[in-house]
Amino acid sequence: MNITTEWTEKDWDKLTEWLGGVLKVTPVTITFTKKDGTERVMKCTLDPELLPKVEPKLITEDKKPRKESTTSMRVFDLEKNEWRSFTIKSVKHILATIGDTPEEYNGNITAL
Repeated sequence: MNITTEWTEKDWDKLTEWLGGVLKVTPVTITFTKKDGTERVMKCTLDPELLPKVEPKLITEDKKPRKESTTSMRVFDLEKNEWRSFTIKSVKHILATIGDTPEEYNGNITAL
C-alpha cells in the first residue's frame, strides 16, 4: 500500500497508537522526512526507565498545559539526549526490537 496516497486517517491513527505503545517499552529507530525535506534517522523512546528524571513543575495560573498534537509525536532522542518531535505522516521506516524479535515497519499497514 502506498502510504502517501492510499492511507486513511484511521490507518494513520492505527500507526500512531501502535508506535506509541512500542516506544513505551523499547528504543525505536525511526526514519522520517524533516520539514525542510531532508531525511533523518533517530533512535528514540518513551520508555520511562530511559527518560531523564525531572522534577514535576506546578502549573501556575498564567501557564496552560501543553496541548497534545494529533499530527506529530514527541519522543526522547537517545543520541542527542533531548526531546524531539516528528510528523507522523513523514515516517518512512521504523525498526524496534522487542525481546529477541525485531519488528520492522516499511509502509505496510497490514503488518501492524
